[in-house]
Amino acid sequence: MERITHQEMPTEMMTHLMAMEHYVNKSFKDLQLLELMRLRVAQINKCAYCIDMHYKELKHCGETELRINMLFVWSETSFFTEKEKCVLAFTEALTNISNREISDTLYKALSCYFTTQEICNLTVAIAQINTWTRLVRTFKFTPGLYKVAGK
Repeated sequence: MERITHQEMPTEMMTHLMAMEHYVNKSFKDLQLLELMRLRVAQINKCAYCIDMHYKELKHCGETELRINMLFVWSETSFFTEKEKCVLAFTEALTNISNREISDTLYKALSCYFTTQEICNLTVAIAQINTWTRLVRTFKFTPGLYKVAGK
């Protein structure tokens, strides 16, 4: 049972969260990569609602079942590009930052694929989905109800 519904969340808080969401979505050129990153954060944080949401968004983007199913073990497969692997490694490191710092090696690898501005946008995108997973898990949103916009 939900502790706090989406509608009960403070309007001003939601306005700011959605403004950041809008910024992240507009700043990312590759929506499929953004959704892969979001799904990986949801998996790490064990957020069933967010896993459902980002699975559906990835399917809507045309992602394959195989890659979605293998995302949990991405580093053990050959299904992801080097750029995607770099983003997923950064995603995991930032999500688990209390366990270890972001290494210079990982940051340097990011800079091979992304500009400084893009690294900033990637970082805020990861922080944003981590915020959502913490809110959703705390408030216990019901998984399975999410519908992709325009579908």
